[in-house]
Order: sequence, then structure tokens, then C-alpha cells
Amino acid sequence: MAHPVRGIRPNEGGAPGVFVLPSATELARAVAGRLWGVARERAAGPVHVLLSGGETPRKAYQTLAAEPYRGRFPWGSVHFWQADERFVPAADPRSNRRMIGEALLSRAPVPQENFHGIDTSLPGPAEAARAYDAELRQAFPGAPGGVPRLDAAVLGIGPDGHTASLFPGSDALAERTALALPVEGGDPPVPRVTATLPLLNAALRIVFVVQGEGKAKTLRDVVAAFRDPSLRSPGLPATLVAPRRGAVVFLADAAAASRLPPEWRSMG
Repeated sequence: MAHPVRGIRPNEGGAPGVFVLPSATELARAVAGRLWGVARERAAGPVHVLLSGGETPRKAYQTLAAEPYRGRFPWGSVHFWQADERFVPAADPRSNRRMIGEALLSRAPVPQENFHGIDTSLPGPAEAARAYDAELRQAFPGAPGGVPRLDAAVLGIGPDGHTASLFPGSDALAERTALALPVEGGDPPVPRVTATLPLLNAALRIVFVVQGEGKAKTLRDVVAAFRDPSLRSPGLPATLVAPRRGAVVFLADAAAASRLPPEWRSMG
């Protein structure tokens, strides 16, 4: 492969793996390599991966859909889910589903039934959240506590510390049962549906992808909270994504990592 696939290890002492890539292109390759590694580990399938929206992961999805990954990735065994969605029509430029479609689904041989999107054709965000919650549960019959254990979740971090569509101070951060909820907030400020902490914190692997100097301070604060759990706060929602039985890794470009102390960075 063009980019080495590094294993994701469970966190020890709250310190996650933090890998710094020199460019946006290398960052995209690192994300694609992680996903290929997850799929390879579970060769017998099925594999369930949660995908974030926004612009940060677009290049990573395009990279996964291109060689050398495209020809080796077990597309028929991997199911893709959405981390969140803006409640706009699927063809709207603001739609995460549209971005994932353009970057991945239209470029790779993903079976139609293997993409599980949040349905914004329903009457409202509440109905869409309930339908998505039900689909998740149906895909994982007998899951402990009724909460699916996804193989991996690719998440971004906003300048305000939000992840998925879990925004600072949101009531959704206190949710303990539902897997998806309707929420407000963000930029653009439109109604949304988001995966909740119970779903994210049941995942086997969390891959945070962070790009750009504008997120450098936030990334430092989030990583600090993973190293010292007393710093975790609803004011910085990404710090609450901390699966007890899963692994967390940060992949950042050099600009986003510019405020990280050297000793916080992982080697290899």
C-alpha cells in the first residue's frame, strides 16, 4: 500500500495515539489506511464504519475510493453509517450525505444496501432520528444493552470542540439511551440529526481527523483532556467521546498539531 497501516491500540492511562501528518494529502492517506486496516482485520465481515460529514474527511473518502485502496478494500463486507446530518434535502450542497456520495459512494463499488443514511425526506428531524435509531438497532440484534458496537467511527472536531453534531452545552450530551437525536446548532445553523454518545462510546475505534491551524488550540485542549480526564467537559464535546473498551487515535495535519507538545505525539 502507498501508506503504512498502523494498528490502533487501546488507550493506556487516558493517553491516545496522536499522529501528525505533514500535509492534507498524507492525512487523507492515513485515514484511508486506517479504514483499510480495520476492514482487513475483520476480513470475514460484516464491518460497520461511522462516517463524519463536513469538508475535512472529503479527501480521505476520495483516497479510499482510489487505488491502491479501491481494488483491495472489501466493499461488499463493509457497512457505512452517518455520524450526523443536516436536515436538508439529499441534493442540497450542505448535505453530508451528498458529500459522502460524491467523495466515496459514486467512486467505489459500495453496494447500495451497505450505505445507511439519515433520511431527510421524513417529515422532520425527530422522525429521522427515530428511524435511524431503529435501523441501527435492527442491524445489531442482541447487542449488549441494545447499543451497537461499531468497528470504527471517523469523527471530526470543530473549532468549538463539537464532534458529529454534538455541540457545546447541548442537552444531547446528557442522552443515555437513544442512539440518534434531533439537535440544533452549528454552521450552517440548520436542524440536524446526530449520533449520540452512547453509540460513539460503544465503538471499537474512534479516529479523530483534524485539519487546519484554526483548530490547533482546540486539538490541544481535547488531547489534554484525554491525558487528564478531569478536564473533560460538556463545553468541549469531543472530550466526552471516550469509549471504555475501545481505542482512540488522533490524525492531524501539521497545522492542526502546531500547538501540541512534542511529547504528546506518537511515533511510528
